[in-house]
Amino acid sequence: MASFRYAVSVMPKPGILDPQGRAVELSLPHLGVHSVHAVRVGRRVELTVDAADDAEARAVVDRLAGELFANPLIEVWAVERVEGASSIRSEAPQAGQTGAGEPPPGAASAR
Repeated sequence: MASFRYAVSVMPKPGILDPQGRAVELSLPHLGVHSVHAVRVGRRVELTVDAADDAEARAVVDRLAGELFANPLIEVWAVERVEGASSIRSEAPQAGQTGAGEPPPGAASAR
């Protein structure tokens, strides 16, 4: 049995309201960015599947994408094969940056 790594990208369907994308777009002028528009926010799921071959692994990922990771009524998804380890970066944040999931210094918590 071999291990196969995949990434599933999930996005709102065209025409579906995307409040997160709209919030990002409305924040851009405050950062001095005026040339970006039509922002859409989605999510990416990375997973490793143990299977006999790539076709069997891909079938598992396709099923999970359509039944668990995405809502087919309002979202579209794309599956891609990822070589090697996770693409998630784990190094320490640079000056002025925060780590994953940490609010910027002085930001109010949404919780």
